[in-house]
Amino acid sequence: MEQIYSEMQRTLIQKYIRRMTPLPTSLKPSGRLKADLRCVLFDIYGTLFISGSGDIGAAANAANRISQIAELLKKYGLPKDARALPDEFHGAIAARHAELRNKGIDFPEVRIDRIWQQVLQIDDQETAMRFALEFEWISNPAYPMPHLVDLLAACRKKQISMGIISNAQFYTPWLFRWFLNEDPQGLGFDSDLIFYSYCYETAKPSATLFEMAAGRLAGRGIQPNAVLYLGNDMLNDIYPARNAGFQTALFAGDKRSLRLRAEDTRCRDLKPDLVVTDLGQLIRLI
Repeated sequence: MEQIYSEMQRTLIQKYIRRMTPLPTSLKPSGRLKADLRCVLFDIYGTLFISGSGDIGAAANAANRISQIAELLKKYGLPKDARALPDEFHGAIAARHAELRNKGIDFPEVRIDRIWQQVLQIDDQETAMRFALEFEWISNPAYPMPHLVDLLAACRKKQISMGIISNAQFYTPWLFRWFLNEDPQGLGFDSDLIFYSYCYETAKPSATLFEMAAGRLAGRGIQPNAVLYLGNDMLNDIYPARNAGFQTALFAGDKRSLRLRAEDTRCRDLKPDLVVTDLGQLIRLI
């Protein structure tokens, strides 16, 4: 994968990466911590990085995305219909989810390179990974949230352990390298506290990843109430984190990705301990 990263880095920076800024929401900062923190666990998409797939203007960009997908297919010499490809892709994901549910996984996750091998009907995994990476940037461009670097530096300075629980794929940790010039471990994240959904074929809001994190933290003598989980989705983030006993912070700093889930009974009476609308607000709280 390191070779793929190196080969794609310049292409991505020149072709796909565009500056994005968060869109304000109607929520205001509120709440307080219930106990001193020894660890902060983070979601990635929509929390540490702006996720363009949730952009309210996405529909207007549909024609441009189809054109980019057509160009991508031509680049890889793949005889596929650009308009039909997204539906075929999502259909393959849904089919794999059904297979995993039949095996008892409540909230399944796929390995996206294997999905693309199936959809594109190619055996070469590296080609599938390259295609997956470019397709992701077309479909879900990303950019760091304001004050991300400052927040990570503050956690390191205060010797607060950092981890990740995120729905993710093989290319997700590369976001840190593209934008911050370090891998997550180099930025202070503990490798034993990083849980990417694709590695376990299990996605949030399953309790599985949160229970695994709680178990590893308990092995270090860190109790759940000394842990803060930060995410932008009331169901995928706040609900399982609260059930694991963690303190919770809802990131409400970008209208694209804020998910309140008011219609879901699991979230109807659920309240986070904190609401933050800028990552910098956490610096003062920790």
